[in-house]
Amino acid sequence: MKQYYVYILSSGPNGTLYIGVTSDLAGRVYEHKNNLADGFTKKYQVHNLVYYECADNPEAAISREKQLKKWNRLWKLDLINRSNPSWKDLYNEIAQ
Repeated sequence: MKQYYVYILSSGPNGTLYIGVTSDLAGRVYEHKNNLADGFTKKYQVHNLVYYECADNPEAAISREKQLKKWNRLWKLDLINRSNPSWKDLYNEIAQ
């Protein structure tokens, strides 16, 4: 079964946040880290994977992404702090 992911990138602890959705988490974060796509993450150097969660289908992942994007900043920071209080870059844990 294919997995889908909602993820949050950060420019640093409590820094600029970016929320995205993908079916290839390691590949997508690699693209962000290496500025392979023009856009927000390249412009603002938002490259650290600080949070992610899995979904079983693309509709659920997209719905969750939209939900998180509507949250206020404090709620997003709390979500990250609860699962990753040191704001460690999780990319090495998911890259193969």
